[in-house]
Amino acid sequence: MLDSGLSELQAALAAKKISSVELTRLFLERIGRLDGRLNAFITVDEGVSLAQARAADEARARGEGGPLAGIPVAHKDIYCTRALRTTCGSRMLENYTSPYDAHVIEQFERAGAVLLGKTNMDEFAMGSSNETSHFGPVRNPWNSGLVPGGSSGGSAVAVAARMAPVATGTDTGGSIRQPAALTGVCGLKPTYGLVSRYGMVAFASSLDQGGPMAKSAADLALLMNVMVGHDARDSTSLPRPKEDYARALELPLAGLRIGLPKEYFGKGVEPGVRQCVRAAIDWYERRGARTVPVELPHAALAVPVYYVLAPAEASSNLSRFDGVRYGHRAAQYEDLNDMYCRTRAEGFGAEVQRRILVGTYVLSHGYYDAYYLKAQKVRRLIARDFAAAFRLCDLIMGPTSPGTAFPLGAKTDDPVQMYLNDIFTIPAPLAGLPGLSIPCGFDARGLPVGLQIMGDHFAEARMLGAAHQYQRDTDWHRRAPKETPL
Repeated sequence: MLDSGLSELQAALAAKKISSVELTRLFLERIGRLDGRLNAFITVDEGVSLAQARAADEARARGEGGPLAGIPVAHKDIYCTRALRTTCGSRMLENYTSPYDAHVIEQFERAGAVLLGKTNMDEFAMGSSNETSHFGPVRNPWNSGLVPGGSSGGSAVAVAARMAPVATGTDTGGSIRQPAALTGVCGLKPTYGLVSRYGMVAFASSLDQGGPMAKSAADLALLMNVMVGHDARDSTSLPRPKEDYARALELPLAGLRIGLPKEYFGKGVEPGVRQCVRAAIDWYERRGARTVPVELPHAALAVPVYYVLAPAEASSNLSRFDGVRYGHRAAQYEDLNDMYCRTRAEGFGAEVQRRILVGTYVLSHGYYDAYYLKAQKVRRLIARDFAAAFRLCDLIMGPTSPGTAFPLGAKTDDPVQMYLNDIFTIPAPLAGLPGLSIPCGFDARGLPVGLQIMGDHFAEARMLGAAHQYQRDTDWHRRAPKETPL
């Protein structure tokens, strides 16, 4: 059961081969056995999980229950939950319990899912390695001395190590796709606005987007059917008709046009990554797809643009954490201003403080035009590059990350090198486009490599279909880490 996909788990529950309580206990026991080493979860409450599992079993006995009735799901600790605390991996919210559920949590609750626990993450989703969490770094299950990628590293590791069948994440600049690639799982960042941001603690509001993480593209499609939905409480939520994201899973690949940006295959890509990605693209060509060269001339500017815009939005969004409203407050201070200063210095880690300072600087008088406004103009050029590329192709493929997982601590003293890990994932959120990462092989060190598939706005079903066809003929996505045997 630990290695089963969603459809298999649904069938087993429907046939009463296993109950939700038994299934939930199975994953809780595995969390108890492995999480001390991997640190993928921040909060797990067996009482809450088993109570929800019992309720799911009772609903099934009455002939009721949603599409995920009784399925355990792990949620990134950025989604507000009434049942469990929401920390965002920060001391600032270490003891915070939300009075309401995020829209995504409500969607899973309606579908009958069981809340398995809240997963570890880079503090306020700021990081590319899952080392900035106040609760300690998450470790890669393929090699516990390596990072899992971030910021949704806890969710990625939970799925990769079979501590959860599926999980949720968020992607601002690659925080679903990059850890998915580094841990050998599948992760999807939907088109901006498809998944409500209500109750998802904000980092950069024009970029943040929730999405699913799972072992296969077919599972991602089922999760998207649950997560997506218009929410009037989020002004950026798109009022679109409900669709079935599994509808294109069986579509043939013949005639599919795959765009290959030269900017994604240049210097800086590790040989093992290049080889695996090229082999995956060759597979598509053998199945009737056609590759076409495309250009994304402003892609090289995506990282500097992102690290102007995202910190600017973060400096505004995180101003609410001042020790007055909620969250951490310094124990000793002399006056109100001193309380603000001490609270924020104690509550925020180094990376969050760095980004707040950068964001405040680029928004300040005299620098707004030189940095923030210019970055917004280049962001528009990046979006135009993609629009031009999608007139020539149906999907764009390339590496998710230029390299595989690296050692813990290797890049913490060099923020620029850390930021460059997201060079291939950042352009999609800047343009509001969907992006998908699926496993496509292993490098010489036995570490997973991710293939990134990008589509035009609302092309998720086509992307998932292309990924599913590949996964029907390969087994990269089925391989589990040897360090965490089933």
